[in-house]
Amino acid sequence: MLWNPLGSIMSSGGYDRLGFIKTVVRSYPTGTSTGGESSSSRKMRLSRIVALLVVPFAVLLVLAALGVLWWKRWKDSRVGLEKSWSQSSPSSGEIEAFSIPGLPVRFHYEELKAATDNFETQIGSGGFGIVYRGTLSDGSIVAVKKITNLSVHGKREFYTEIAVIGNIHHVNLVRLKGFCAHGSERLLVFEYMNRGSLDRTLFGSGPVLEWQERFDIALGTARGLSYLHCGCELKIIHCDVKPENILLQDHFQPKISDFGLSKLLSPEQSSHFTTMRGTRGYLAPEWLTSSAISEKTDVYSFGMVLLEIVSGRKNCSFQTRSRSRDDENSNANNASSFSSGPERIYFPMFALEMHERGRHLELADARLEGRVTAEEVEKLVRIALCCVHEEPLLRPSMMTVVGMLEGRIPLGQPRSESLNFLRFYGRRFTEASTIEEGNARIDLLLYGQANAMHTSTTCDSRNSISHFSSQQISGPR
Repeated sequence: MLWNPLGSIMSSGGYDRLGFIKTVVRSYPTGTSTGGESSSSRKMRLSRIVALLVVPFAVLLVLAALGVLWWKRWKDSRVGLEKSWSQSSPSSGEIEAFSIPGLPVRFHYEELKAATDNFETQIGSGGFGIVYRGTLSDGSIVAVKKITNLSVHGKREFYTEIAVIGNIHHVNLVRLKGFCAHGSERLLVFEYMNRGSLDRTLFGSGPVLEWQERFDIALGTARGLSYLHCGCELKIIHCDVKPENILLQDHFQPKISDFGLSKLLSPEQSSHFTTMRGTRGYLAPEWLTSSAISEKTDVYSFGMVLLEIVSGRKNCSFQTRSRSRDDENSNANNASSFSSGPERIYFPMFALEMHERGRHLELADARLEGRVTAEEVEKLVRIALCCVHEEPLLRPSMMTVVGMLEGRIPLGQPRSESLNFLRFYGRRFTEASTIEEGNARIDLLLYGQANAMHTSTTCDSRNSISHFSSQQISGPR
């Protein structure tokens, strides 16, 4: 007996035999299938389907949650990193903006702090910061310029210095060895100039500079400026040429420093460069006459420096000079004539009038005591007066100045009509000094009472408003 039906069996041959097998039909509970699939197997298959659907979904949820947590942590760390980077160094955009070949080495702040003994030895100061003497780990001596009061404008100037100076090499330009950016601190590392700045040597109480040394300083400075104007891929205008920014090395080799006020100008940009900068007493008149600022502004400043090299004193140093016999015979109303006693004079005006009289030797530093000839003095005075012409187009280029100093180009002839403004400056200085000796009072008369002095000037034909405004900036300091 079989528990499951098998069906009937018939012979497949030619026999007539027929057989039957008896089966017993098993009864199933109501509601169950007899199709051969048990309920347990069905439930198992359903469980597998559910598992195949739910488990991957759950895994995806877990992975998504983990991804969100990881992204959040990465973002937080990235923000912190970017914040730290922004405090310690310029952004990538800033680096790209000023990135040029030859970018100098970047120093760590702690390294420079140790090199300068916590910024103890101050050797100078400038418009953007203080300069310290330092010794690096390799024993080399450097000058570390610490930028102070850094603003957006200051940062721009800082990166300009890095980009420009780091890629410029000339025997008469101070070399930038590296820089540091640490938090809000910005520092520049320069080669050390062991003889200090020209003003200390020229105006100090130390040994007197001989005439040949003065000539070599003038020639080296002219060559450095000529390279900035003509030797670089883009024209570089220093904008603050003065004795304090001319540093001296062994054998009084001059090197121009402090490019914090410099600008890279293309020809089409120069007419838009209107931000006033520099030092009063060396600024060209065009700063306040709405004229284009060009390399000729540096030429003017160089001319003023050259006059100080000749005389060995500041153009307005409040020194005295005795009255000569020739001056006694000159017009008593002449602004350059001396009173019966000692009198202060504005040296550029005095140099112009002595040049017109052919008395060049009187302009030389009295400490030289005859160790210079009238021809040597005349050469520098003529070049200086040509450089300070009021009209920029009348000033020679620095390349021409180098040629005149070297003797390759004939000396220019100063044009009195373009130098009358020096008489104007000189009269104001003389009038102020006779009222009171204090610098504050002199500054007030020279720069504070523009309208009164302008209207009272009757013997000067160049009395335009723009001309007086130029005097306010470029007059005696």
